[in-house]
Amino acid sequence: MLCMSDDTDQNDYPWEPPQAGTEAEHLLGALNRLRSTFRYKADGLDSDGLNQRIGASSLTLGGLLKHLALQEDYMVRVKFQGGKLGTPWEELGPDGTETWEFDTAAQDSPEQLYAFWDDAVARSRQVIADAVANGGLGQDAHVTWPDGTHASLRRLLFDQLEEYGRHTGQADLLREAVDGRVGEDPPAGWRPTSGTYTFE
Repeated sequence: MLCMSDDTDQNDYPWEPPQAGTEAEHLLGALNRLRSTFRYKADGLDSDGLNQRIGASSLTLGGLLKHLALQEDYMVRVKFQGGKLGTPWEELGPDGTETWEFDTAAQDSPEQLYAFWDDAVARSRQVIADAVANGGLGQDAHVTWPDGTHASLRRLLFDQLEEYGRHTGQADLLREAVDGRVGEDPPAGWRPTSGTYTFE
């Protein structure tokens, strides 16, 4: 995790959260740093790299890209807004199992996998930015607990942070096995070489 100093060029580290900001800025900044770190771990690979496994585990970087893309849309479209998963998921036909996106990622090209994730993150960021501007983190999400109480947008975002924390750790190990890439954060000045991901 980078410790920013006075002579650090923020343009070299656009994924860094603010040093002092609002609750929403810090929460969204932390989520975006994890997104960027995950994307760095998965970036620039061909099908072989995206499908590589470690030992007996069935996890792959391609499967994680597809899973986290699905989770982004599920969080904002279903849990927050109360809608359907929508495009591209309805056309792809998830079978309702917990491993569908992991199991089917090997059938997708690298371009498709990067597009699933990059596009889902862009959609999610827009919905969340609009929601924070028009109701804040404490507003009710559509999803309810068994007792009928609604989760807040804040709760959904903390859940998403946990999701990315878990899977970015897994991506660390997978990427090191592919080509030896290691590191807690992307290096200064890193920009994706595949897909359309941006930091905002």
